[in-house]
Amino acid sequence: MKLTKNFELKEFTSSPTAKKYNISNTPPKLVVENLKSLCEYILQPIRDKVKKPVEINSGYRCLELNKKIGGVPTSQHVMGCACDFKIDGMTSYEIAEVVLELNLPFDQLILYPTFVHVSYSDRCRRQLLYNKTYKGKQFD
Repeated sequence: MKLTKNFELKEFTSSPTAKKYNISNTPPKLVVENLKSLCEYILQPIRDKVKKPVEINSGYRCLELNKKIGGVPTSQHVMGCACDFKIDGMTSYEIAEVVLELNLPFDQLILYPTFVHVSYSDRCRRQLLYNKTYKGKQFD
């Protein structure tokens, strides 16, 4: 199922951990709508700007999967409002620069050493955070 012109639902539900432990990671309708909004308002504009594929590392996680991987119970991944992604040839900082330049309505943007976590929800707090393992360039 297409969420936007460059994103498919299966990119957000595929999980080696779910497969290994036979966990069904099929999202309910509300989660699919949230993923569609995440793509429409955040990921597709990034993809259009950089003209490179956006690789989803972790998208939707059902509660069982989220628990299995050690995610916090309040993770926005559980509602389909967040994903972790990378773009080949770009650092986390460079990806964040694009998000900020486009003035995208993110809720949280968290920089990790090798990927970025982004969420979209009606809160739109525009929190720019750094994971404790991130040692790269930071914004002033």
